[in-house]
Amino acid sequence: MNQMQQMLMQAQKMQREMAKANAALDEKEFKVSKNGMVELTITGNNTIKALDIDADALDPENKEMLEEAIKMAFEEALKQIAEERAEIEEKITGRAGGFGF
Repeated sequence: MNQMQQMLMQAQKMQREMAKANAALDEKEFKVSKNGMVELTITGNNTIKALDIDADALDPENKEMLEEAIKMAFEEALKQIAEERAEIEEKITGRAGGFGF
């Protein structure tokens, strides 16, 4: 087997591992709670599983604070997902940013 075939086989193996790891991440749930007002559950493929809002937060006087808490929860959850996806890529490929091509 020549060197080119070995490299191709290694790349295909990494692609399979990456697909498997990303599929598992897509199913993983991430929970984020903000200010005791909001709890968000989202999967690795960005599907919202649950958004719980504390009843006390529904007071009209809390509108802006509630909106900010929801926004922060989403941002934190998406950041956690992105960080975990980057860790997967680095673990499988040995470098940050995936395959690099």
